[in-house]
Parts: sequence; C-alpha cells; structure tokens
Amino acid sequence: MADTLVLDDDRRWQIALAKDRRYDGAFVTGVHSTGIYCRPSCPARAPLRHNVRFYATPAEAEAAGLRACLRCTPDAIGRDDATVIAAIEAIKASAGRLSLGELAAMGGYSAAHFQRVFKRATGLSPAAYARALREERARDALSRQGSVTEAIYGAGYEAPSRFYDDMKGKMGMAPSAWADGGRGTTIHWAVAETSLGPMLVAATDKGVCRLSFGEGRDALARRFPKAALVEGGDAFARLLAEVIATVEAPGDAPAGFAHIPLDVKGTAFQEACWKALRAIPPGDTRTYAQIAAAAGNPAAVRAAGSANARNNVAVLIPCHRVIRTGGNLGGYAYGLDIKRELLKRETKR
Repeated sequence: MADTLVLDDDRRWQIALAKDRRYDGAFVTGVHSTGIYCRPSCPARAPLRHNVRFYATPAEAEAAGLRACLRCTPDAIGRDDATVIAAIEAIKASAGRLSLGELAAMGGYSAAHFQRVFKRATGLSPAAYARALREERARDALSRQGSVTEAIYGAGYEAPSRFYDDMKGKMGMAPSAWADGGRGTTIHWAVAETSLGPMLVAATDKGVCRLSFGEGRDALARRFPKAALVEGGDAFARLLAEVIATVEAPGDAPAGFAHIPLDVKGTAFQEACWKALRAIPPGDTRTYAQIAAAAGNPAAVRAAGSANARNNVAVLIPCHRVIRTGGNLGGYAYGLDIKRELLKRETKR
C-alpha cells in the first residue's frame, strides 16, 4: 500500500494505465460511466480519462455510489494485506519452514492465488522472502558471533552448504570475515582530493565497499577493524581514477554508475532500494515513496529512507537523487552543499 499523499491524479492515472500492481491498496480508480471502482492493476480495458475519479479507499468509492469490480475485487485488499502480514509473521516464527500450501491455507486461499497476493505486496514470492530472511539473519549473526557454523544454523539453514549456495556471488567478503570485522579480507583504499572535498574510496577484490567525504583511514578501520587495509595499489589506482572522474562529472555517466563494480551488503529490501537508486538517470530525482515502490513495497517509505541512510557508497549508489515530496532536497549524510552540487552537475549533461 503506497502513501497516497505523494500521488496526484495525473500520477494515479499513469499508474492505472500501466496497471502497476505495486500501487494496489494505495488508491482505487472509480469509473463513473460504469459505476464501478477497481484496483490500479485491474486488467480491464482502460476507461476514458474524463469518466475517472480516484479515491483513497474502497469505502470512499462506495460512499460515492460505486460498486466493486468483480474482476479485480478491490474490496478484498484489506483481507489480502492482513493475510500477507500474518504469513510474514508465520514465516519468521517457523524460520521459513512452512510450505506455500500451508501459508495459503491460513488465509483460505489457493496456493496459486496466495502466491500472487504475497508477491504483489512484497515484491517476492513466499519462498524468496523466506530465503531473504534467512540470509539477513545469517549476516546479522555473522557480524555478532565467533562461530560461522553456529550463525548459519541459528539463521535457519539446515546445512552450511545451503547457506553457501544462497550466498554465492552475494558476498564479496568470506562469511568468516563478516563474523570477525573483516579478518582475512584485503581492502585497498585512498583519500583523494576532489572539488567536493577529500573523498575516501575503498575496495575489495569484488568492488568499491566504501565511498565517503571527509573520512580517512581511521573511519575505514572502525568499519573493518580486522581487515588488512592496504593503501593504493596498481589495480586500485585504475579503479580510483575511474571513481574520481565519475564523481567530478556525474552527468557524463549515462548508465547511472552501473559500470563501476560494488561490494555492498544489506537486507533484501535495502539492496532492492540501492538497485532502484542506481537506475535513476543522471539529472533526474525520485521521492522516497517512488524508491519504495520500485523496490517492490510501496508502503515501506520510511524503510526506503533508512536504506538511503545505510548506503555506504555515496554517489555510486546515488542517494543524492532522492528528494522529499514537494521538491525539498531533504537531508544528506555529507551536507546539502555536496548534494546540491551533485544534482547541479548532473543537470548540465
């Protein structure tokens, strides 16, 4: 369910034309020529714009004399939401061991219909959600426990091999490094002078793991206290030069910095938000609500803001392109002057 305060009628109309399931529950579309109201994702043919009014809830539409569409059943959204919330709690409590059929039966749905309802609400299937939850628990446990095996079993994995299969290609650092402050990991780093001030860049062999302004080696060491921090290096120097060029002229990166490899970790939703940030074209901006929707959960506006705040790679994951509804710049970890300047440079493409 999206925050309707960030949507005007023109935007709602575009969402309805696109049949965007992510906004189901954010509003309903009233078609006064037929006397019905629909979900934004209703598969029926689009009505004429002058016949359409938008309502925040089914109750408001019904108060205006409209009845629910029998095809998309917009009046069932509340039940769907409650069922998804109950299923998420059950997945958490069972460590993801409930089957799709068992989860569906809790709400009186068929397995196929429940799968669609759950994915529409979260952006993930129940099985994918359970995997993401296990991964998140494992990452958290690895950051706190000395035993990798204990952390893996404690996160709900039946065997370490399942954990390594799930995490293949997702962790630049070895699991043991997460458990012990970066032990066994080599991170190359440098502080470069830029027109935006001193900039720290650090990278593992997978990609950039930290980009910040006004920080140095001490700040990096606090993040990775047991990693081997190596200043410079030939391969790193080439990457550093590319990063500096991109930061100095962000408008010249039409791919949204996607050409620079990263080594970043977060929850499934945080990583979806970061992916959405990297998809914003230079010179464009998005609201927190739009990022939440692009990440598959329009209701999670505050969580999208938190994902922005946990971005460890400034500029390359361009959280500076996110503004508040109404055009206010909002905040920025390194100050509004840098945010304003980055946006200014991008608009000069």
